[in-house]
Amino acid sequence: MLVICPDGRRRRIRLGRVTKDVALEVKRHVEHLLAHRRHGLALPASTAEWVNGMTGRLRQRLAVCGLADAAPSAPTLGAWLARYIEARGDVALNTRFKYEAVQKDLIRYFGADKPLDAIGPGDAEDFNVWLRTERKRKLSEGTARRRVGVCKQFFWAAVKRRVLRDNPFAEVKCGEFSESRFAFVSPETAWLVLDELPTPAWRLAFALARWGGLRVPSEVTAMTWADVSWERNRFTVRSVKTARHNGKGSRVAPIFPELAGPFREAFEAAEAGAVHCCPQYPANFAAQMYRKVVLQALARAGVEPWEKLFVNLRATRASELAERFPAHVAASWLGHSPKIALKYYLMTTEDHFGRASGASESAAQKAAQQGRKLPVRACNGHREEGEKPACNGIAGECTDLHNNLVGRAGVEPATPRFSAACSTA
Repeated sequence: MLVICPDGRRRRIRLGRVTKDVALEVKRHVEHLLAHRRHGLALPASTAEWVNGMTGRLRQRLAVCGLADAAPSAPTLGAWLARYIEARGDVALNTRFKYEAVQKDLIRYFGADKPLDAIGPGDAEDFNVWLRTERKRKLSEGTARRRVGVCKQFFWAAVKRRVLRDNPFAEVKCGEFSESRFAFVSPETAWLVLDELPTPAWRLAFALARWGGLRVPSEVTAMTWADVSWERNRFTVRSVKTARHNGKGSRVAPIFPELAGPFREAFEAAEAGAVHCCPQYPANFAAQMYRKVVLQALARAGVEPWEKLFVNLRATRASELAERFPAHVAASWLGHSPKIALKYYLMTTEDHFGRASGASESAAQKAAQQGRKLPVRACNGHREEGEKPACNGIAGECTDLHNNLVGRAGVEPATPRFSAACSTA
């Protein structure tokens, strides 16, 4: 496209390989820009929107021709990520930690000085593969998808602020992914681990995770003795994760029978004036310490560690409560919706298979029958040839129906009206 610019010079605007309709559309916008610059005519809204959203080489060429202002240079990746995370003061501390983890991955792969607009869709796909294959990373499918989702969030924010025109991560898959990593932690296993924990406070922390369904470490470390109502047999859970939702910052749960002992033991062992119920560590270190101590207890108890150490404790309790209480009640005690419980926590256990096949009921019935003595009836057998067997306590001598045939009137009482008509055949 040859254009006579406002300064009188002829310059070319090359569009590359495009369709005829696209070329005509660009030509129309360029003509409006020329009329606006030369004659001061009002710029149509569609052309103004087109220019403002234009980035890359075409925007640079329009600026050279004097038809548009030069686009501001895109910030570097490191500067943009730092700016975005710093501005998100509305998110919880754990969410900020997740942002920072993804920030480290992006900078490690692309470099902090990489211009934001120099990252294309192919680069985003390569980064997605790197998350799963890099020797030190090798993230699971679910974790990799969640991190790609955060990357999308970073770049969509740049698009909304017109720093970028397109999101390079837009087509990279990051949807929900169901990982078959459920593990049901039986009460017997949980008690074995509980006995190996070092202090009453640690035993209470583990019990709250297994039988209270609390999130570890955020909800467990936030528990204080002021949150425990001994008279009403319940306790309050402070949830950092759901605090940003209206009315979801806390919930009330019952002191289940399995929690009563650990609660009393930890309370009696607590120092005078103690505020928190469970061991305290810095927020960015608590998860590592809780995992370390529980893994040590598992080793001492001779129990093989299960996947998703604390999530599966919560999922186990969610599955148990769903069997005993209405869905909305169980979900309210654990601090999530029934939909979330069904999607992320509830699992199929061996007990479900046993009950469905009848194996559990058959075993229970067999055990009950073995423990119950059936009444014994002694039979005298055939005492002499021609005599009949008899059962003591049930009947006297047996009557031989084959030798003592029924009379012609039958076995029912005779009816006067019909007795005369009885057949003699």
